Amino acid sequence: MTLADQPVVESRALHVLSVCSLIALIVLCAAWELWLAPVRPGGSWLALKALLLAWPLPGVLRKNRYTMQWASMFILLFFTEGIVRATSDVGLSRSLAWGEVVLSVVFFTATILYLRPFKRAAKARAGHRS
Repeated sequence: MTLADQPVVESRALHVLSVCSLIALIVLCAAWELWLAPVRPGGSWLALKALLLAWPLPGVLRKNRYTMQWASMFILLFFTEGIVRATSDVGLSRSLAWGEVVLSVVFFTATILYLRPFKRAAKARAGHRS
C-alpha cells in the first residue's frame, strides 16, 4: 500500500479546537461591539463583523475542507483588526482586541493543522497518477 492509497486520519481535537475558537470569536466580537466596549455608546455597527464570522461556521461544523481552507485565510482579516485595535485602543477594548488576536491565531493554526493531512494525501494522489 502506497502513501496515496492510505486513508487520511483526521484529528477530532483539531476540528473541535477550530469550531470552539470560531464560536468564541463570534461571541467575543458581538459582545464587544454591542455591550462590552462598543465604539459608540449603545452599540456599534461593527457588531456586524460577528455575522461575517458566522458565515463559514456551518461549513466548519460539517468539516467541509473547502470552507475551512478559505475560512483560514478569511480569519486573517480579524487577526489584522485585532492587532490594529490592540495597539491603538485603550482600556477594555484593548484587552478584547488581544482576545480577538489570540482566537484568530488559534483558529488559523488548528484549521491549517487539521487540513494538512488532507493536503498531503491529495499531493500523494496527484503524484501517484503522473
